[in-house]
Amino acid sequence: MRTSPDDPTRKCILSGEHGTREGLIRLALGPDNAVVPDLGARAGGRGAWLGVNRAVLDTANAKGKLRGALARAFKDGGVTAPADLGERIALGLQKRVFDRIGLENRGGNLILGSERIGEALDGGAAGLLLIAADAGTDTRQGLAAKARNNGAEVIHLPVGREVLSASLGRANSVFTGVARGAAAARVAADIGRWRAFIGLSPDGDDAPETPGRTSDSGEE
Repeated sequence: MRTSPDDPTRKCILSGEHGTREGLIRLALGPDNAVVPDLGARAGGRGAWLGVNRAVLDTANAKGKLRGALARAFKDGGVTAPADLGERIALGLQKRVFDRIGLENRGGNLILGSERIGEALDGGAAGLLLIAADAGTDTRQGLAAKARNNGAEVIHLPVGREVLSASLGRANSVFTGVARGAAAARVAADIGRWRAFIGLSPDGDDAPETPGRTSDSGEE
């Protein structure tokens, strides 16, 4: 896990590795003595931190290793974890990503429509290009190449256009540009944490395993 000298670090209760608060996942204790995801790290009281992906977490949970780690972290042998903890975290991280995208859209920090995104990339105004998993191959490759040539980050989303469109309130949204600077950094950080947890490379500059359509003139 990469850390910065300026960021406080926490220790993963399963792997023993250290990482930044922003890169790890916090668990808080619920009223029934079962842990719940505290993805914003805002709940009061003692917490426990995870830095492993979902596959490792699910295995540790099923085999009882997680319960032992939680008992040590919370100093309470009665602490339990729901069987679907991994699923709850994955869905929570996905929700945070698209809530963030919606906020940046309302704040005027997104560039929508393939033509406008291309112009923003050429002009250096876009610092991040988001691509839905079912984007057409031709347009995807063209915009991704343009982004890289102009110093913008490229992230392939692990979900398709329906989820991205819903967050934007815009039908058939397959590509989204994010303004260079703080907005791009915020979106990239949230997506990186989500992708890492579900077992993908955090930087996201890889095409989906299931290719999108070769072309789609209706993509935006």
